[in-house]
Amino acid sequence: MKKVCVFTADGFEEIEGLTVVDLLRRAGIQVIMVSVSDTKTVIGSHNIMLQADALFEEVDYKEVDMLVLPGGMPGTLHLGEHEGLCSLIKEFAGEGKKVAAICAAPSVLGDLGLLKGKKAVCYPGFEDRLTGAQVEHIEVVADGNLTTSRGLGTAIPFALELISQLFGREKACEIQKSIVFRANL
Repeated sequence: MKKVCVFTADGFEEIEGLTVVDLLRRAGIQVIMVSVSDTKTVIGSHNIMLQADALFEEVDYKEVDMLVLPGGMPGTLHLGEHEGLCSLIKEFAGEGKKVAAICAAPSVLGDLGLLKGKKAVCYPGFEDRLTGAQVEHIEVVADGNLTTSRGLGTAIPFALELISQLFGREKACEIQKSIVFRANL
């Protein structure tokens, strides 16, 4: 079974994180919501409280297929300040394992120097943080093992792209159809 970690921090964008969790679980992917705080209780950027599945230190990342960073403020800042997570992201990227980020969170990848020579997208106004990237203006960009997306309004296409990467286009189309989402995947 494929395994994905979606990282949460106080101030993360709830829709971006939970849409990914929901759609990936519908596709049969084991998703672990990981808190980078010292508690599993996380409060999103719109004061929605959720319970993460695990703390950062509790997860064995050797068996994880993909890391996902939702955006939101100040959630993105907290993700980028977490030394363990930043080391893990660099390790995954260096090994060619999948890393995905949406909204402001691609700035974490840019700050780590992972977007040099890659195509990437982000929330408008964060383009200068995509250091060395060829900035695009479409919903989702997958370039090698890195996938980026623009924001809350692109959360469904982002999640469907991740499903496609892990299980193939047919599975992504099946999930797309099951949620009655537009037909141009």
